[in-house]
Amino acid sequence: MRDPLAALGIAILLVVAGIAALAGVISPGDPLDMAGVPLQWPGADPAHPLGTDSLGRDVLAGLVHGTRASLMIGLTAAAVSLSIGVAVGALAGYFGGYIDNALVRMTELFQTVPGFLLVIVLVAIHTPTLGVIQLAIGIAAWPEIARLVRAEFRRLRDSDFVLAARAAGFGDGHIILHEVLPNALPPLIVTTSILIASAILMESGLSFLGMSDPNVASWGAMIGGNREHIGSAWFLTALPGAAIATVVFAFNLLGDGLNDALNPRLRRRVDQ
Repeated sequence: MRDPLAALGIAILLVVAGIAALAGVISPGDPLDMAGVPLQWPGADPAHPLGTDSLGRDVLAGLVHGTRASLMIGLTAAAVSLSIGVAVGALAGYFGGYIDNALVRMTELFQTVPGFLLVIVLVAIHTPTLGVIQLAIGIAAWPEIARLVRAEFRRLRDSDFVLAARAAGFGDGHIILHEVLPNALPPLIVTTSILIASAILMESGLSFLGMSDPNVASWGAMIGGNREHIGSAWFLTALPGAAIATVVFAFNLLGDGLNDALNPRLRRRVDQ
């Protein structure tokens, strides 16, 4: 909190989280329903302060309810990536040997395919629902987490506290979960904040290609659905684009602040 930029990022994310939690109160009703005359500009109708899109849907309602969907996509995709990446990286880094070789080869195999291309393929195979999109983004992003966790486990597995736990008779499962993993969390926490921002951006790219969930209002879907009106009604893409840029910027500020706070060398340098 001593870092003003990190504090700004936290403040932005708290406001966004509040909007997501109170979306039904701020803008009641279905944001996908036609609410007025199509393509009204902001300020033209007090009932729709940010205008309407080509189908007459209220832009403000889409932004408010899209906050919830976009955050849900980022958080869920990050949770999927962490679950797979931590499991693979922990097993590879702790046990080493043939287990490490096999898991590293599997990780490298996934990394040979561009992440966004893999997401497109996975979504195209199935129906583009919100759950499928979240799962696809999470599956595409786990190799980076796995490599980070593996490196941390390889560094920590021969530490004194791990040797002491083995001497006390604790099993591998206890040592992995209660001894090594907590000490590997600082870089993982920093990476998670960036991972959430990347997931939101990736969903926006899918929506721009017309591969979003048609039954869910999200910022990416607003951009994708109104890309044909960029020349005549630029605000339809500029407003959700600004919302995405603001949230991604806030997560990046938070990630930088966490990196400074959790890195002992950087923290010591700042204190001096």
